[in-house]
Amino acid sequence: MTNPFAVLMSVYAGETAVNLRASIESVLSSDFLPAEFILVIDGPIDSSLQEVINSYPVIKTVALPVNQGLGAALNEGLKHVSYDIVARMDSDDICMPSRLGKEYARITEGLDIVSSAILEFEGDISNITGRRDLPLTHDEIVEFSRKRNPFNHPSVMFRKSAVLAAGGYNSDFPYFEDYDLWIRMLMNGARAANIDEPLLYMRTDEGMFLRRGGKEYGRIMLNYHRSLMDRGWTTKRDYLTGAIPHYLVCIMPEFIRKFVYRRLHRKT
Repeated sequence: MTNPFAVLMSVYAGETAVNLRASIESVLSSDFLPAEFILVIDGPIDSSLQEVINSYPVIKTVALPVNQGLGAALNEGLKHVSYDIVARMDSDDICMPSRLGKEYARITEGLDIVSSAILEFEGDISNITGRRDLPLTHDEIVEFSRKRNPFNHPSVMFRKSAVLAAGGYNSDFPYFEDYDLWIRMLMNGARAANIDEPLLYMRTDEGMFLRRGGKEYGRIMLNYHRSLMDRGWTTKRDYLTGAIPHYLVCIMPEFIRKFVYRRLHRKT
């Protein structure tokens, strides 16, 4: 039996066939199945990825001729979604069996966006390296969002109508497309909540700490937080106590940045 919502995933050439298959299987073996599964193929992919996709006729694909990046790919995918409630899924993460049902139950309580705590892993889900918890109530989420991203994007479920009303994903802020969307949704009156339970395994690797640091990443991050001040969402105090400490972590040597990150997301 399927249920009236869609799963939206994007895949690109950098993904592996093994990871993609595991991610798709985790969705299709869920306790609460979607009526629709949209997979955006973001640019050319190799035959191994295409073979995995072809083995799941239930999946509806949207192929882009060139790689456009996650935000643009998801915007395109949303055009092909038939349902208002949409669950995000990354092509290398593992959905827990109860995730979709629990998030659907919450979002149908009158919410526009929901996510959950997640468990980070390396290699195999038996190797848990960290946990990301978030504020739970709408008011706590709004306050938290003034300094940090208030949702775990890989475990988000949202209303397509609320996303489109806020303008969809915006590529003006690379690395922060999802954070920017959530802020615009909240500014537009969207109601939100997070679930205090890990419902997704998020794959990580050593390269993650390199990608989340460096002067260029830090510069983009500061520009983004300045834009939040310009829009009146945050104050100078928020910038000084949120963005500046984040920037200092960005420019630290990678091994120190890894230590700080692991401390923030230590296993529980």
